[in-house]
Amino acid sequence: MGMTITEKILAAHADKEFVEPGEIVDCRIDLAMANDITAPLSLEEFEKAGAKKVFDTGKVVFVLDHFTPNKDILSAENCKKIREFSIKHGIVNFFEGGQCGIEHALLPEKGLVVAGDVVIGADSHTCTYGALGAFSTGMGSTDITYGMVTGRIWFKVPESIKFHCYGEWGKWVTGKELILHILGMIGVDGALYGAMEYTGDAINALSMDSRFSIANMAIEAGAKNGIFHVDEKTTAFMKEHAARPYTVYESDAGAKYKQVYEIDVSKVGFTVACPSLPSNAKDAGELGNIDIDQVVIGSCTNGRMEDLEMAATILKGKKVAKHVRCIIIPATPAIYGEAMRRGYFQIFLDAGCIISPPTCGPCLGGHMGILAKGEKAVATTNRNFIGRMGHPESEVYLAGPAVAAATAIRGKISRPEEAI
Repeated sequence: MGMTITEKILAAHADKEFVEPGEIVDCRIDLAMANDITAPLSLEEFEKAGAKKVFDTGKVVFVLDHFTPNKDILSAENCKKIREFSIKHGIVNFFEGGQCGIEHALLPEKGLVVAGDVVIGADSHTCTYGALGAFSTGMGSTDITYGMVTGRIWFKVPESIKFHCYGEWGKWVTGKELILHILGMIGVDGALYGAMEYTGDAINALSMDSRFSIANMAIEAGAKNGIFHVDEKTTAFMKEHAARPYTVYESDAGAKYKQVYEIDVSKVGFTVACPSLPSNAKDAGELGNIDIDQVVIGSCTNGRMEDLEMAATILKGKKVAKHVRCIIIPATPAIYGEAMRRGYFQIFLDAGCIISPPTCGPCLGGHMGILAKGEKAVATTNRNFIGRMGHPESEVYLAGPAVAAATAIRGKISRPEEAI
């Protein structure tokens, strides 16, 4: 019997010729990552375990991106603990301050993840790296401690679910609209502990930025990981960003899937996830009477160049509605600099936007854009649970960058053609 990409990667890292769904495997890891919220607990467990060193100083990564620049004393103390640990143990990949970006955009950009890797992270959206043909998944802080010390971790091999996508993409429609559409189809538990595998000509037509966006939100369907086949765009990305060798795995013709979905992307519109679940999907055209107080364009889901370019194109020569706060958050310093060189910052400033340094900030209700009671936001982030961005009685609508930019101009949830 054949294997899927996910099964092949896990088999290789467990030194086995064959694995099947439900099997428990003990795997070598290529990277273990934590951030300024999750690392402190991991480091406490490191000390309790009596560990003396990490398994590889080049394969443990700390990214201080959630509450930084430090928003309060507690966040400053957390960052200090991680910094001191990194200095003591010679951690090569420690990112803070001007070197720091949002972790799931930063690691691929730095070439720290490549095809065929097994990556674990103390953050649920670690599944982002599946866009590169890697197996990557989020775990708890104590699990990450074990990985940091031993260089190994165990998994139950997930069942794979295939999403075969075909057809022509509509203008302004991106991977974000597709994943919101899929969540609307299958629900937040529709891929529970599964591997969401994406195939088809429509997937091949997507940019890497859109693929990262889709893989990022596998966890919103309850999945263990999301994963893409490696193509010319993937190899070009790795050639530009990574110096490490990589291994390409392809699903066998006889691979077994729990389910196969066929999706015509020409029928995917401007999907918006309404409060308070990512699966509460509706078309933006149905929501035009909802007044919005804040728009956030950024996050590990949609803070890349494609997203900023789309937002700048729509916002150029326009003004943000007077009662709306529009916050632009480039995901990494490199993206920040490129957006500035392209003139996007002037467009955003002229429109009345706020430009933030790279941070997770408002996505998790941390800082740089907290919502008050009764306020409503459209965000290109990945979650809209109750209280996610601030007050429990605030509301978050998830959207792609085009809908977010159009909404900022009109002050109501809008399709992009309504604002141009």
